[in-house]
Amino acid sequence: MEAIRDALLRQWDKWKRRFARVEANPGPLPPPPEGAREVLFICTGNFYRSRFAEAIFNHHAIEADLPWRAFSRGVAVHLAPSDLSPYTRAALEAREIDPRLTAPTRLRLEEEDLQRAARRIALKQSEHEAYIKKHFPSWESRIEYWHIDDIDVAPPDEALPKLEQTVLKLLREVQREG
Repeated sequence: MEAIRDALLRQWDKWKRRFARVEANPGPLPPPPEGAREVLFICTGNFYRSRFAEAIFNHHAIEADLPWRAFSRGVAVHLAPSDLSPYTRAALEAREIDPRLTAPTRLRLEEEDLQRAARRIALKQSEHEAYIKKHFPSWESRIEYWHIDDIDVAPPDEALPKLEQTVLKLLREVQREG
């Protein structure tokens, strides 16, 4: 009986923290610190994987007070059925990560995005490399490629935790870089 009471109290504390966070910060998120460097996550629709990576990165960068922020773009945003994947939204909510840590809508990759970023990461080499070669050939050697499968190959409960671990590894790298 005591274990149940303790579990209920822990859940209540969790809900109170979540409610307090929402109430305390209902407006836009604070801007990145002056001189913050940026990482760009590139995906197909800028709807699922890249938006998840962006929010995970920003959440942890803010918590660790790192002078880094992430943004994301897609190479074929017209293919995405809506602004944010329900799988991405659910995964962020399960981790208690504010969905405002990703852009409010999907955005197409432009030259200016590549110029703006200190690091550029395409989430699946076999999906995105040909597009980069064709549309941004001068950037081809400056893109890092990860191997995170889209939903047609791997279910979200496999792909998103793998992506999260890869983003956390990236955060440790940029933290070591200073």
